[in-house]
Amino acid sequence: MRLSSALIAALTATAAGALTATGATAAPGAAPAGTTARPGVCQEQSLDVSASSGGQRSVARIAVTNRGGSTCVVDRIPTVTFRGLDGSAEAVPPATSGPYVLSPGEHGYAAVRTAAPGATEGHVVRSLSVAADPSHHGVTFGAATVGMGRGIQVWEPVTTLWHTSRAAADRALADATR
Repeated sequence: MRLSSALIAALTATAAGALTATGATAAPGAAPAGTTARPGVCQEQSLDVSASSGGQRSVARIAVTNRGGSTCVVDRIPTVTFRGLDGSAEAVPPATSGPYVLSPGEHGYAAVRTAAPGATEGHVVRSLSVAADPSHHGVTFGAATVGMGRGIQVWEPVTTLWHTSRAAADRALADATR
């Protein structure tokens, strides 16, 4: 069934009038009237990314701090890569990308397991890199910085999502790798 052009014009005019009367906008990507826009992706230079020993063989702790003056977002899954190897650590529990909001001065914490305890397979690398968001270049840390002075053994590496505390990140890693 074909709608007549007069009917289409009438429906279009009615819809436009309804939008105008409520103050709503039909512009793509615009926030509805009376709401605030979502924060943008954090600029890499406004973040401080750090890494340290996780207190166990093949475990590192990573952190991100928003040093900027406004709230922004990073991906909820940190991007952790290993020198000379393809790919990155898999998220545990399995997850898809999404926003992790950081207010000014706020921290996010994650834990990374580079290889399962007792693993005899894999590669040994001298550094790992951490990016708070996949759009960032990231920061590289040597094996000694993350408590793995003889090299970082890599076999099926995993990372937690960002958490609000180190303890929560440690618990998430322990729960996911049992």
